[in-house]
Amino acid sequence: MNARWALWRLRDGARAGLPATQTPLLDVEGTCPVCDQETRFQAWDPWLRDSFICVRCHSVPRQRAFYTVLERVCPNWRDLEVHESSPSESSGKLARECRNYTATQYDPSLPPGGQGPGWRNENLEAQTFADGSFDLVITQDVFEHLFEPDRAIAEIARTLRPGGLHIGTAPLARAGLPSVRRARRTADGAVEHLDQPLHHANPIDEQGSLVTIDWGYDIADYFDAHGGLNTTIHALDDLSRGIRGALLEVLVSRKAAPPTL
Repeated sequence: MNARWALWRLRDGARAGLPATQTPLLDVEGTCPVCDQETRFQAWDPWLRDSFICVRCHSVPRQRAFYTVLERVCPNWRDLEVHESSPSESSGKLARECRNYTATQYDPSLPPGGQGPGWRNENLEAQTFADGSFDLVITQDVFEHLFEPDRAIAEIARTLRPGGLHIGTAPLARAGLPSVRRARRTADGAVEHLDQPLHHANPIDEQGSLVTIDWGYDIADYFDAHGGLNTTIHALDDLSRGIRGALLEVLVSRKAAPPTL
């Protein structure tokens, strides 16, 4: 299954470029977990993952699924030390409400740990943060773009405090089938494509981010094997929160706490 781009944003409740009177395929009332407002969720395209929009904040289902799981498993997130790699459009809520929130992007032209416009420059696969820096690490649709996800998982585990959590999303397009590589780096650093190149939007690179892996449910085993974590996959369907569609799973990985004496 090919992932898709979010090709539009709503304007006054209508899909851009379409008549305001066109009837949406799906139109329901509910409460948005991103903007915390009573709202309507509307879609004009059957691919709900990118088209089922909150008319107030324009969030999409995977973002609403993420915040729903975040509140359920980590309700005190606003008081924690939080690192988010490659923030999404919905991450403004984290930045506004979390007391100690650090956002990072990766720009290889900047020094590691350097400062970009509103974010710190960090390669998720080789971070400069000290061990045990964070209570919570967040990645939203990041792991399908990594060349060395094993290193990223090890780094997330290293920078988490005992008992800390990683919460993230990734399109599990392979479902119950084994994950497969779409691209990899050769010994000289070149990109070798194993499948047709596919890119997703990237806020700091107009060329987009290359999809390197089509993940399946075995991503949970991968996190546990490479990070010593305990990972569960949360699958949600809740129209009252605007959560419906494919590839909306949320990963929750916990770092073991030391035994109590």
